[in-house]
Amino acid sequence: MVFSSTVFVFLFLPLVLLANLALPRLWMRNLWLLIASLFFYAWGEQDFALVMVASILMNYVLGLLVYRFRDRRHAARGMLGLAVALNLALLGAYKYANFLADNLNLLLRIAGRPEIHLSPVHLPIGISFFTFQALSYVVDVYRGDARVQRNPLNFGLYVSLFPQLIAGPIVRYKDVDAQIDNRATSFELCSSGVRRFVIGLAKKMVLANTFARVADRVFDLPAAELTAGVAWTGALAYALQIYFDFSGYSDMAIGLGRILGFRFLENFNFPYTATSIRDFWRRWHLSLSTWFRDYLYIPLGGNRGSAARTGFNLVLVFFLCGLWHGASWTFVLWGLYHGLFLLIERTPWSAGLSRLPRPLQHLYALLAVLVGWVLFRATSLPHALAFLGAMAGQASGDGIVLHSAMLWNREFVLTFAVGLIAATPVWPALAERAHRAAQDGGPAAGWMHALGQVVLDLAVLPVLFIFCAMLLARGTYNPFIYFRF
Repeated sequence: MVFSSTVFVFLFLPLVLLANLALPRLWMRNLWLLIASLFFYAWGEQDFALVMVASILMNYVLGLLVYRFRDRRHAARGMLGLAVALNLALLGAYKYANFLADNLNLLLRIAGRPEIHLSPVHLPIGISFFTFQALSYVVDVYRGDARVQRNPLNFGLYVSLFPQLIAGPIVRYKDVDAQIDNRATSFELCSSGVRRFVIGLAKKMVLANTFARVADRVFDLPAAELTAGVAWTGALAYALQIYFDFSGYSDMAIGLGRILGFRFLENFNFPYTATSIRDFWRRWHLSLSTWFRDYLYIPLGGNRGSAARTGFNLVLVFFLCGLWHGASWTFVLWGLYHGLFLLIERTPWSAGLSRLPRPLQHLYALLAVLVGWVLFRATSLPHALAFLGAMAGQASGDGIVLHSAMLWNREFVLTFAVGLIAATPVWPALAERAHRAAQDGGPAAGWMHALGQVVLDLAVLPVLFIFCAMLLARGTYNPFIYFRF
């Protein structure tokens, strides 16, 4: 089940929220949310819900063992090592088994040896998210950064909580520990959650899905039929698709969390306004980038060693970041590509970049990210190289099958313009300015600001939600891009 579906919006979510509101005790609400979350996952992954349950039980027990042996350093470290090995083994078995077998078979063919025959292994949706989330709990208990959870139901709720289960953000246990045991809802928190959910749904249904139709059409085109204009249109469409899809799901998760009394951390901060790749990763998928920083980069030594050691740490982290996104060499190359830029930005090049006019800094970052998204989206390395070649002016297409003018229709132009504005902090800046004006302008200005908020909540957002509901009911193009994660 996904958020952008009629079953979720009109059946599952209302029932969950009504029951959560009616239950008088917190432990009852926690148990209800755990049951609902397991059902939410089992709806689309009936055969693999037990995999998540096994992960929950495994990490619950390992967390208890790490805590029990906390005064015996070697024993606790051994339990932590076991937790890392088992979680990575679980992830590897389902996500990387076929990838490893395919690459091993390539070597075996070269060596003239018999190949390994492995049936396709289904990838359980969200396994990368809930595995990293559960593993971070065990590590934090070992470090003393989080208290051990003795209640298996509460720990199960932390791992499986449906708002962030299949598309993140990756939530740290220490950030929601107190909220699991003691949380309260309020009208202000719920209303801000509803507002955030509707905005996220609109990002997904109105913006991301429109960009997806264009991006998928272009990336499905044979390389020989690409023109430079078509290739650039497809790359731009995909860049906006993945941002609004991913940030939209994060908005919906944060909004649903608020309605239920949870406060999740932000996951995006207008990444396309970055002035460098380093700045981009301070704004994009924050829960993942900080996870790799805190649980891999810093334990490896971070930037505390030599320049060579720091470079190795960066490359390794982004190699694994690429691999985390998918079992394909295009994902690996995407990760290494970003790691290379981060290495370059640690050289004197960074000082030269900072002296450029700010628009040129933005242009550099956007072009670098855009090329990376082609690697990320392409189905193979030859496909990516042909696509990038077309963008560089080496296209062989004649535009008969598909011409860029066919893609830039009225709907796409309007959506593209809205997307460009929505990808920048224009609206938050205007809202902040209006808020300051209301505070400084006396009672009249305050009333005007309050009236504007009422219009937004009672007119604009309901119309936006109804429009999204109409798109859902019509069965418009609605891809789920996280099945590879």
